[in-house]
Amino acid sequence: MASYTRRAHSGGNGPALRQPRTAQSRADHSAQEGPYTPQESRSRHASHKASNSHRAPNRKKNTGKGKHRVLKWVLGIFFSLIGLGVLAGIAVFAYLYTTTEVPQPEKFALAEKTTVYYADGTTAIGSYAEQNRSIISCEGLPDYIGNAIVASENRTFYTDKGLDLKGIARAFINNVTKGTRQGGSTITQQYAERYYMGETTSYAGKAREAIMALKIARTESKDEVLCNYMNTIYLGRNSYGIQEAAKAYFNKDAKDLTLSEAAMIAGIIPSPSTWDPADNADMAKSRFKRVLNIMQEDGYITARQHTDAKFPQTAAVAQQNEYAGPNGYLLDMVRRELVQSKAFTKEDLDTGGYKIISTIDKGKQDLMQSIGDTRLNDMPESLQIGGIALNPKNGEVLSVYAGSDYLSKQLNNADQALFEPGSTMKPFALLGAAQSGVSFDTLFNGNSHQHFTGLDQEVNNALENNWGSINLYQATANSVNTVFMNVNEHLTPKRTADIAHEAGIQGDIDEASMYNVLGINALTVWDLAQGHSTIANNGVKNTLHMVSKVLDSHNKDMYNAPSEGTKVFDANDCALVQKAMQGTTTYGTAAGTSAKLGRPIAGKSGTANDELASSFVGYTPSMMNVWAIWNPDGNGNPQVVPAFSGYGISSTGYPAHLFQEFMAQALQGTAVEQFPTAKDNGKIGGPDGTWGLARGQSGVQPYANNQSNANNQSNANRQSTEDAQKQAEQDAQQKAAEEEAKKRQQAQEFAQQCLANPSYSPECPNYPGNTGGDGNDGNNTGGDNENQR
Repeated sequence: MASYTRRAHSGGNGPALRQPRTAQSRADHSAQEGPYTPQESRSRHASHKASNSHRAPNRKKNTGKGKHRVLKWVLGIFFSLIGLGVLAGIAVFAYLYTTTEVPQPEKFALAEKTTVYYADGTTAIGSYAEQNRSIISCEGLPDYIGNAIVASENRTFYTDKGLDLKGIARAFINNVTKGTRQGGSTITQQYAERYYMGETTSYAGKAREAIMALKIARTESKDEVLCNYMNTIYLGRNSYGIQEAAKAYFNKDAKDLTLSEAAMIAGIIPSPSTWDPADNADMAKSRFKRVLNIMQEDGYITARQHTDAKFPQTAAVAQQNEYAGPNGYLLDMVRRELVQSKAFTKEDLDTGGYKIISTIDKGKQDLMQSIGDTRLNDMPESLQIGGIALNPKNGEVLSVYAGSDYLSKQLNNADQALFEPGSTMKPFALLGAAQSGVSFDTLFNGNSHQHFTGLDQEVNNALENNWGSINLYQATANSVNTVFMNVNEHLTPKRTADIAHEAGIQGDIDEASMYNVLGINALTVWDLAQGHSTIANNGVKNTLHMVSKVLDSHNKDMYNAPSEGTKVFDANDCALVQKAMQGTTTYGTAAGTSAKLGRPIAGKSGTANDELASSFVGYTPSMMNVWAIWNPDGNGNPQVVPAFSGYGISSTGYPAHLFQEFMAQALQGTAVEQFPTAKDNGKIGGPDGTWGLARGQSGVQPYANNQSNANNQSNANRQSTEDAQKQAEQDAQQKAAEEEAKKRQQAQEFAQQCLANPSYSPECPNYPGNTGGDGNDGNNTGGDNENQR
């Protein structure tokens, strides 16, 4: 490397000189103290002796001497200890200086990779950064490369002694108190930090780093230090050193870099991954201009060179092989979580040599990946699937389905891609009803063709079904739109949105639209799971997370996941919602799910408006599983999800199928858990008697058709009167209701068989050759925002 032009940037023309004392200063002194003469001194001494001659005769003469001896003894010990401390410090410094070796440049970049592990702590998911390194000679490099780095990082490099003591103290305090990894401020210190990067938060590591910097400054020339620094510094895109950076950003050797290219690379040194032009072009350009300004100011380039230098076009970011396949999504999600926590930067994770223990259960992850990757024969190629499994009790994410291959599609289907959740938003309004003191036994008008405040169009249920008078348990199980529009009318859309946000949903929810209860606002699978997990955890909100802990190279804890939840809802109110959602998996839109899994399951299905997406949320007390499907076009715009393989979009059949497939295997060998017992303390019709039809029936069973709904309403009226009929009549009525419920369950099972196989029976509405038919699953295609299921 050519010798770089060195310039001293001193603040003056020479050392400061002691100023002679002026006449004015002497006058000031005289004014304050008065003239001082030997005669006055003698006079004061005589006066002092005279005053001492009048001491009390009974005072012991040796008292003061005794105190002085004690004081001298204490001070002697004190200063002796200080002296010993200084000697010990000198000895330690001498030892460290003697034993600290300055390694060769190729040993400076930390050898260890940061590796992410499954929850077992031993099975690796993958590592960050392939860590490309090349040590080159600097002889053939243009001067402006090194000068650009000096301008960016250490303008006094050619005149300083290699150490910034204030910077060392500041960095050490931050590292110890805040757990950050702040390095030195000079190029020599940064160079030394490369070697002790994993120990810069320890006393010994910081001391050796400072001593190494001092030793480097005394034993190597400035040109050698700068060359070694350029060969070892991390410059983003997995590149260590200027040679690999030149290849990564501009597909050329370092010797061929232009002034503009060198200035761009130098500008992003403090945070190369964050300020990479591919990620943050504005910051990269700002840093580029800063470097050029300093280079001109310090005389490294001319004004004409500054003017001619234009921000360069960088090459596309090359994806590393570590991210191939589905594990790339896991690595990316873990990285984003830690960076967003502010505990680490991208550079920390690329270069720190950490051991990251995730919450991902390998068995469940493999299972979820296999289920999500399974493509049915007639499934549209464009159909997208997203899934997540988690423990609502602590917020640990157990598995995700984000896609098949990160390198071919970076958009993450678990926590980035958006879909309309549809009726999976209804439980948040149901929780609002519980909070408002409404008994879930209150009857509502469950028929289609209803009008609500502020809406011009009528609202219908799926397939324009008329459910008659039904309570909130039935309305939840069968996802009756008109009932929940009535609930939202009482709550107000703003309150419904607030409840969802209090539960943890981060996505935007229209606070002014009555239709927000029907899930018209796009969310991610992760976001939907975050909200439902708070209800599943009896009102305690835990932040969903994929990182359990981070250890350094010495297995010291650097980070631990948040462990304390926040109480946001009443536990009994949540238990009521859980109870209502169990109806979904017994006799509702996902009938038979609970029986198939052999345990209580709370669930909710959802179909987006105009059949653009479908989803299912289900859980036991300790495991939640969410699936969603949607069908974007080539530009990412939502399209209708067509029926495929017997799964009609309106029945939300496929997400429920994915849920059953996953949970059937994930729950194997686990104990059957019961949900908490809910106590309905609400009033029929709400506290003010205006909710629903202001009457109710406890324990009413679902009915199969309009005539049965009419009988249901009649039964409710009879039971709500003060003159109850005889016990025999009530028994007969209950038996009839049970028979009707059995028929409905059989009808639901028959409908599921038909959906799975249209040729199952000629009675199936979708039997080959049939052109019509009715059913309780599916969406009405007429009207706006009225066909969520």
